[in-house]
Amino acid sequence: MTEESALAALAPLFEEVFGEPVPLTPDLTAEDVEGWDSTRMIELIVAVEARFGIKLTTREVDGLHSVGDLAAVIARKAPL
Repeated sequence: MTEESALAALAPLFEEVFGEPVPLTPDLTAEDVEGWDSTRMIELIVAVEARFGIKLTTREVDGLHSVGDLAAVIARKAPL
């Protein structure tokens, strides 16, 4: 899986978690999205793990600073 395909696959998950479409870019951060708090982050991580069949470590989650970072982790860990 590429980072680009991971980013595209994240769009419906963000819409599910936030209740509306979120225009995703690799540089998008929690500060850019209204309502993206710690609870939403947990919901997003759970949704990502379920959708992609992966488990994120605490270190990986702590290292996420943007949607691009999340897409890179998914691209690295998700089965093809």
